Amino acid sequence: MEPWVERLRSVIPSFGITRPDGSVFIHRKTWEWGYIAQAFAERGMLGLGKRGLGFAVGREPLPALFAGMGCEVLATDLGEVEAEKAGWVETAQHADSLPTLEYPDLCAPADFRQRVAFRPLDMRALPDELTGSFDFIWSACSLEHLGSIDQGIKFILDAMRLLRRGGVAAHTTEFNVTSLLYETDTLSEGATVLFCREDIERAVSLLRRDGHRVELDWTYGATREDRYVDVPPYRHDPHLKLLVGSFVTTAIGLIIEAA
Repeated sequence: MEPWVERLRSVIPSFGITRPDGSVFIHRKTWEWGYIAQAFAERGMLGLGKRGLGFAVGREPLPALFAGMGCEVLATDLGEVEAEKAGWVETAQHADSLPTLEYPDLCAPADFRQRVAFRPLDMRALPDELTGSFDFIWSACSLEHLGSIDQGIKFILDAMRLLRRGGVAAHTTEFNVTSLLYETDTLSEGATVLFCREDIERAVSLLRRDGHRVELDWTYGATREDRYVDVPPYRHDPHLKLLVGSFVTTAIGLIIEAA
């Protein structure tokens, strides 16, 4: 992911994940951005003529990054009223217009305005008029906020119809790390849910049933930073795995190629 961290280096400080000397935290957020960007780059999705859609983008830099590489991007997020109820406005994690997403170091302002559009969108009710409109779609740790694990899986499946044949979806979400070792309780309903291995496997099985190709890696990680668990109040460096309630969680990614 290091090349993508370098591309994003100028905007990362605005997310509060850099040290006083300017070096970048070892943080799951930069991993997610790099994972999603690398998934699309490896599959030829980033360049002129490609069209992508980002779900619940908040203020993330990916729309500007992809536009700077020549893509047309539709950035979406909850409507203002719904976002305020959910607390995303108060915590500055919500986009309500294009200026919120503009990062001139990643995409020249004129190109950004030409290539990026914004619209409110509820991930639980995807509009029919977007069917088959995109080469790639993504979400970065947002589908765990849809109310339940079942609702998150439904979104993953429903979103595939927005892709053209051969298009690529990349999603990251909250993963209950303990479920790699044995069956465990989890947070299955509420404002934030934690997917277990069996939930991810169920989603993958349904995607493959529909003819889609899915890539998934269960590797835990072998570095000292991989083994460290950040506990409240979080230090955020490193912040690859963290304690949420009584559960150790991390971000897991899915790469799906549309049938």
